[in-house]
Amino acid sequence: MESLKQDLVDCIRMLEASDIIDYNGHASIKLDDNRFLINIGSCQRSCLTTADICEIDFDGNVLTGIGKPPLEFHLHVGIYRARPDVKAIVHAHPKWSTFLTMTGNTYQPVFAQGTLVYPLPLLDSPNSINNPEMAKRLADTLGDSKAALMKAHGSVTVGDSIQDAFVLANYLEENSYRQYMAMQIGKPYGFTEIEMQKCREKLWNADLFKRTWNHFKAKLPKVSL
Repeated sequence: MESLKQDLVDCIRMLEASDIIDYNGHASIKLDDNRFLINIGSCQRSCLTTADICEIDFDGNVLTGIGKPPLEFHLHVGIYRARPDVKAIVHAHPKWSTFLTMTGNTYQPVFAQGTLVYPLPLLDSPNSINNPEMAKRLADTLGDSKAALMKAHGSVTVGDSIQDAFVLANYLEENSYRQYMAMQIGKPYGFTEIEMQKCREKLWNADLFKRTWNHFKAKLPKVSL
């Protein structure tokens, strides 16, 4: 349990340091069919510790830990219920991918790693996912994809582990940044279906995901307790 809490702490701190999660972002790891770990809503993401992680059930009841879960815990419950294959979730409020949704521009793969979350479904609502109805709308939008965007709101990524969900959140936002910047000059080059297939065959790789995770983890400053 402690190692999972530390992974969750590392994930959130890395995303905050990369300007992908802000003061409202959250991530979770499923423990079983009715329990998961999630950061408490009031925590400071930049100096998170395992004391800021709580264990809750699918009704939002705190089972262990100090503090309340974020209001959008429904987001995690909705996806876990709809997708038994998902073991971890990241919900962030990143800049560049959100800019695309605010202007009606579709996410397009413009660098190799960006192909791993394409096609990227869009929830056509900026509302907070803080009730079961909105959670179902998001889960239905996500479908069997690895990621989704929410209009003028943020992103969600899912995975077999918190490491996978972190890496995909990073790739999604890096691709969005490159797409946005290229759009300031002209029309970005979009990968062909064959090019995307080859990228996925090469880059959907546990060793490469681990390398990405370790790259960001090595840059994290130590937290003073």
